[in-house]
Amino acid sequence: MEDVFLYNKVRSVNRHSLHGRGTEGKVKNHREQTKVITIGDRKIGGGNPILIQSMTNTPTEDVAATTAQILRLEKAGCEIIRCTVPNEEAAKALAEMKKQIHIPLVADIHFDYRMAIAAIENGADKIRINPGNIGGKEKVAEVVAAAKERNIPIRVGVNSGSLERGLVEKYHGVTAEGIVESALDKVGMIEDCGYDNLVISIKSSDVMMCVKAHEMLAEKTNYPLHVGITESGTVNSGNIKSAIGLGLILNQGIGDTIRVSLTGDPAEEIKSAKLILRTLGLRKGGIEVVSCPTCGRTKIDLIGLAGQVEDMVQDIPLDIKVAVMGCAVNGPGEAKEADIGIAGGIGEGLLIKRGEIVRKVPEQELLHTLREELLHWNE
Repeated sequence: MEDVFLYNKVRSVNRHSLHGRGTEGKVKNHREQTKVITIGDRKIGGGNPILIQSMTNTPTEDVAATTAQILRLEKAGCEIIRCTVPNEEAAKALAEMKKQIHIPLVADIHFDYRMAIAAIENGADKIRINPGNIGGKEKVAEVVAAAKERNIPIRVGVNSGSLERGLVEKYHGVTAEGIVESALDKVGMIEDCGYDNLVISIKSSDVMMCVKAHEMLAEKTNYPLHVGITESGTVNSGNIKSAIGLGLILNQGIGDTIRVSLTGDPAEEIKSAKLILRTLGLRKGGIEVVSCPTCGRTKIDLIGLAGQVEDMVQDIPLDIKVAVMGCAVNGPGEAKEADIGIAGGIGEGLLIKRGEIVRKVPEQELLHTLREELLHWNE
């Protein structure tokens, strides 16, 4: 016991230097230097590709509905899925879902440490907890022991909305400094149990506070970071906030997994995450759709057509740019930087390849014609 006490005491003193940056200054590319963590059959950190995560919104204990949603999200490009585990039935459902899905499954736990242990026993590939709200150090130690036995990663999650009163008082409000201190304190609780198979997540609905907190945390730790703007809002406002926040964070070399949190269909989160990563040059592959704003020359339903094209290309594995233009006047010129495009006219449209008009097509056949061209692109 004396040796264990001494070990924990030393670890408590040095907890942030074990995986930290101290005062060495800002990390140039944090994700290249983060600890490699294995989640199911995927690896994050250490320069591995940034993975896209989402969360189910069905009752986890409804195995059929939740599995169906996960499979749909897999098809959209989801690479890690998280499910809430509020009760024993939900924990047991994980084992059944694991037999049918193909991506790592993360169990989201709040308040009840027993659900964390049950999730681990039922095959969760990772658990997400806030060590500060599941019942004290002894219960945290029990969860860590279960995770250690199976070498299951623990994601330490801290949100600005649940920041401890003492830290709110210390920093005179909810601040980036308080969020980071809270996260490192919770990490320390797990490190004190002799475990460092960890991922850290700090989130806020305040975009710039979230950015600042990630910049600060990246200087202090080399655990992989899961990045997102929490409670960002609807598909419209949430996409804007997430694009700005994630863009600023990721472009600094920070972030190993991401989630675009939206109030809506989780599939929309995947589409947005893929586009953010592609726009930043952090991921290749997938068709990029560009479209012009409407104007008085537009004689077709360009808004509807652009949306249809964007949906239609989701399952086509090409790395090209597709342009959707509203008129035949400027369409060919504006689409010249795209690999292929369509431009609308009165009752008809143009098929364009690299700025050159290929042929005219009846308006009602534009979408089908474009899809056929894409499906036979490499022939």
